Amino acid sequence: MIQFEQVTKRFDARQRPALQDVSVEISPGTITGLVGPDGSGKTTFLRLAAGLLVPTDGRVLVFGQDTRQSVQFREHLAYMPQKFGLYEDLTVLENLQLYARLRGISRAEQKQSIDRLLEFTGLAPFTRRLAGHLSGGMKQKLGLACSLLVKPRFMLLDEPGVGVDPISRRELWKIVCEQRDLGVGILWSTPYLDEAEHCDHVLVLYEGRVLFHGKPADFTTRLAGRTFLAEVPSQDRRHTTRKWLAAPEIVDTRIQGQRIRVVMREQPATPSTQFAEANMVPTEPRFEDAFIEALGGIPKERVTFRNNHLQITHKHEEVVVSQDLVKRFGDFMAVNHVSFRVRRGEVFGLLGPNGAGKSTTFRILCGLLAPTAGRATVAGVDLRTARAE
Repeated sequence: MIQFEQVTKRFDARQRPALQDVSVEISPGTITGLVGPDGSGKTTFLRLAAGLLVPTDGRVLVFGQDTRQSVQFREHLAYMPQKFGLYEDLTVLENLQLYARLRGISRAEQKQSIDRLLEFTGLAPFTRRLAGHLSGGMKQKLGLACSLLVKPRFMLLDEPGVGVDPISRRELWKIVCEQRDLGVGILWSTPYLDEAEHCDHVLVLYEGRVLFHGKPADFTTRLAGRTFLAEVPSQDRRHTTRKWLAAPEIVDTRIQGQRIRVVMREQPATPSTQFAEANMVPTEPRFEDAFIEALGGIPKERVTFRNNHLQITHKHEEVVVSQDLVKRFGDFMAVNHVSFRVRRGEVFGLLGPNGAGKSTTFRILCGLLAPTAGRATVAGVDLRTARAE
């Protein structure tokens, strides 16, 4: 459905191209993940495919039409930009009605199409809510609904999962997979490497160049036998991670829960002597491992290693304590008897979907809100009696 033939796109002759010598073909009826960090060329790729930009060199074909010479392909294309492109001072229903008129859908067809999409996306109970008052996930679903008004043959989605909680992201994937099963081609842009594993194919970009194009499994299986999990005492974990990363045979190390994840540069017959005592257990490679390996690993000059890491004092001191923390706004319970403790030298994850109470808990711990009940201390300061301190 989409062909890039030796496409290069420059915005400034003095800087490197946003895309450089890209040649790929994207098939119908599949979800292709456009994967890469910020600045890798993902949005430029999508805008070229949508005909919003023209290539500096090469050509782009969509449904066989050269985007320099024709715009008819746009009738069968849905493009959802990275930034929320709807009107926040209009309701959910008003946004859908506006986009239906902009896309030339007759009034007779509007109600049927809008009702179908409201039910399909789960937005039917929120038709009167202003778009600006929707959660991040609901905004993305409304954007998808507006894109689907035309029943496209191909969808271009620019980072629809960014800033969206895990539950809403699953709902977005369900919607997109259902469109794929109907034969719609989808190009899903994402900086999240774990999302790439859900795609049928991936196109991995880095600094405007294609690192890989194919099935996600083919990208990760190249690391078979080279990924391990190591048991290391908790007090040595961060020090050991930096120390191992400096070794030439190591591509990447990172803390994964209570263990250290290690990616080797090439399959070793036996682990190096400095790793032998660490109880290295083989584990399945992940897409992120393959991406770091494709870049050549973490540059050794970035590795900071200090021998005085054990000079940290009070490493077991509890600096944040939340005990049966409660915060009500009228009848609404924002934080419901939440208890946890954070020690020095720990990274503590506070996880949950939109509306779970994460921001309210943070605001209490910053002294910006007074708890309704329970106890919270930061660095020994009681937030009930000394919030400003």
